[in-house]
Amino acid sequence: MPYCEPTNLAVIACPGGQVFADAVIAHLRHIYKHRFNLKVDGILKRYSKEKDALIKDINYFNDLKTADLCVRGNVDTYRSPVFKTDAEFTYFMNGEFKTEIKSCIRGKDVYIFQDVENHQVLSLNGGKNQCRLSVNDHIMSMLVTIDAVRQAGAAKITLVVPVYPYSRQHKKKGREGLTASLLGHIYENMGVNRIITLDIHSREIENSFSRINLENLHASYQIIRELTKLVDLTGGTEDIVIVAPDTGAVDRNKFYSAGLQKPLAMIYKERDYSIVTQNAKDTNIKSIKLLGDVHGKVAFLADDMLGTGGTLLKAMEFLKEQGATKVIAAISLPFFTGNAIELFNEAYAKGHFYRIIGTNAVYHEELLKCEWYINTDVSGLFANIIARLHHNQSLSNLLDNRNIIEKLVK
Repeated sequence: MPYCEPTNLAVIACPGGQVFADAVIAHLRHIYKHRFNLKVDGILKRYSKEKDALIKDINYFNDLKTADLCVRGNVDTYRSPVFKTDAEFTYFMNGEFKTEIKSCIRGKDVYIFQDVENHQVLSLNGGKNQCRLSVNDHIMSMLVTIDAVRQAGAAKITLVVPVYPYSRQHKKKGREGLTASLLGHIYENMGVNRIITLDIHSREIENSFSRINLENLHASYQIIRELTKLVDLTGGTEDIVIVAPDTGAVDRNKFYSAGLQKPLAMIYKERDYSIVTQNAKDTNIKSIKLLGDVHGKVAFLADDMLGTGGTLLKAMEFLKEQGATKVIAAISLPFFTGNAIELFNEAYAKGHFYRIIGTNAVYHEELLKCEWYINTDVSGLFANIIARLHHNQSLSNLLDNRNIIEKLVK
């Protein structure tokens, strides 16, 4: 179980997932160095050895285990693992993708990163071409990369997709496909062993797998950490009420209500389903009712993803009309598609909301410039999960984070 170079853990970042992969790798380096130091300190207490000699011995045994004839790095000091594996991504003008792995990954535990909602301008073909990729482009790029990794002889393949693509297409209501399940079967047939994602839209998607393990992470701790900077959660200077923006978000907000020990309210919306929503302004919501009381209180709403944002905009405006002093929303996966940022800027100028807390699981450069937006970092959570998975350690306290939330609130 080496915590230093050489290691069998390899990270490959697809074009859309480069930014998030780099952030996770920075945390992985810190985690591995911390674990190495703990290991050294533990052995020094147990056996009477000199620290310098022990570090040299650890490097010696690591070097013996590797199949490489030429070993990198100084033998006398800690050698940080080289997690990222170079890959060349080619985008052809007809829309096809090609991935070529530039170094040996045979027998390694490979983690493929992809952010399918990254619609920023990306440099492809060695910087020769600049283009924006759609969700389908990102998926195809990821599938080509999976196949390249499989052909290169990886021992295990894990997909790190903070946004599980097509997760909203998980229920069959008529003559339509179950696309979330379809993609799961494709991953499975290609040899993927595990998927790591963030706040998946529906837990039912996990039922479509027969062999893949799905690790569904939650950003609740990171969100509450930011919330403590905005609101007095002790109730000394202001009261807070948790508000479920719709019936589908009740369980999510019930978690925050129980964790923060605050009352739970709910917004009920009547919709006209003869209207197909095209943007945030042309919503099909006809009337809104509130089950609970927010008058003179801070209203906090949490949801998993935000697209055009029409539903949330109406909900926040409604809560201000009901007498809420502040309206704060938390979004795990902030897409902000179309002209959503422009509409939220207008709503913020009118005082309809105070802040929106999002995560860096979706890369959105324009969003980071907004005064009302707070970006919380979940890359450390993903790094901890990857490190524990690679070393076959328990994930329980990271997947169920109620204990650390309780400590944070106290």
